[in-house]
Amino acid sequence: QVPLVESGGGLVQAGGSLRLSCAASGRTFSGVGMAWFRQLPGQERELVAAIRWSGEESYLADSVKGRFTISRDIAKNLGFLQMNSLKPEDTAIYYCASSSRYFIARASKFDYWGQGTQVTVSS
Repeated sequence: QVPLVESGGGLVQAGGSLRLSCAASGRTFSGVGMAWFRQLPGQERELVAAIRWSGEESYLADSVKGRFTISRDIAKNLGFLQMNSLKPEDTAIYYCASSSRYFIARASKFDYWGQGTQVTVSS
């Protein structure tokens, strides 16, 4: 069980930008895919973006397409989510996750998770 650690969340005004980072603790990512989910109180985790760890194939949810970009630095063992043109609706706790088997999948299929980082967008 390799823990993941997110960072980069915070408070930003609508239209602003944030860059989230996800680091594997103690070892290199070994999974097939790395993804970002977000969650509001009382709701299930929503898939925001996903990318193949060793490839260029990626996915973005319709709600963030054109505003968010997912990327990773294999050499540095880091994943990123660049969030531009932020809206109040983007406010949530953001989690990174890794899957040993899947590129895109529901949350329950992902093996490793970070603790989450809060993103708050003011209107």
